[in-house]
Amino acid sequence: MAQGTVKWFNSEKGFGFIAQDNGGADVFVHYSEIQGQGFRTLEENQRVEFEVGQGTKGPQAQNVRAV
Repeated sequence: MAQGTVKWFNSEKGFGFIAQDNGGADVFVHYSEIQGQGFRTLEENQRVEFEVGQGTKGPQAQNVRAV
């Protein structure tokens, strides 16, 4: 699994971007891919691990978990 830091996340719109630790392009993240119970959101600068899949507009984070 890849790791990175949440660059920004808009809780109202339910999406944001993760900066990858390996220096790759920022990855889009949708709230539906955040693992956990209750309201699924991320905080700026939060450490996460995730898998990189292909979304409709490019790389997309999948199975996102806080580290």
